[in-house]
Amino acid sequence: MKMAIGTVLLALTPAYALAQPAVLLPAHPAQHPTAHYPDGAPVAVTPGSKAEFARAKAAAQATYKAARAQCGSLAGTPKDICVAQATAQRVRAEEDATAQYKNTLEAYTRARMRIATANYNLDRARCGAVAGNDRDVCLGQAKATRIAAEADARADRKSIEAREDARDEKRTAQYKVALEKCDAFAGTAKDNCVAAAKSAYGE
Repeated sequence: MKMAIGTVLLALTPAYALAQPAVLLPAHPAQHPTAHYPDGAPVAVTPGSKAEFARAKAAAQATYKAARAQCGSLAGTPKDICVAQATAQRVRAEEDATAQYKNTLEAYTRARMRIATANYNLDRARCGAVAGNDRDVCLGQAKATRIAAEADARADRKSIEAREDARDEKRTAQYKVALEKCDAFAGTAKDNCVAAAKSAYGE
């Protein structure tokens, strides 16, 4: 039985946080949303309502428009960075809201991928402030950071799925043992035993 994704990973613990690039790349918006599996233990994430989702999306769009408007007085690289920053913040907010609303492992993984791409675009914009080898290094670091974030998202998904598969296998094995014990009974007593086993192991 697959898990109900109310305990799914949305972010990594600080120990897993990626180091930020050293060349004109200050910390960008948080790489991942906030819920996590500290030491492998799931943290419950309550699915959001449709109304909450709509409000979060509207708020993200309003914040983006306000931030984007402030970029109008800028030009060149500063404007590119400003726009990329506003976009990254909007993507983060929208993906957080979408993942919380859908509450599936697929949605959380997709959110992390899209946030990684938005952060990558922001990092690339910041690289426009330097030239020559420094720019090459900056772009290389931006790409490496995105690849690492995406790799972490894929690895975390596989790890969660593996843990859930193992949990399901253990539950199934325990359920079979419980049914074997029911064979010692007959009639109503056996029926009650089987019903209890099904209830206990979610079968």
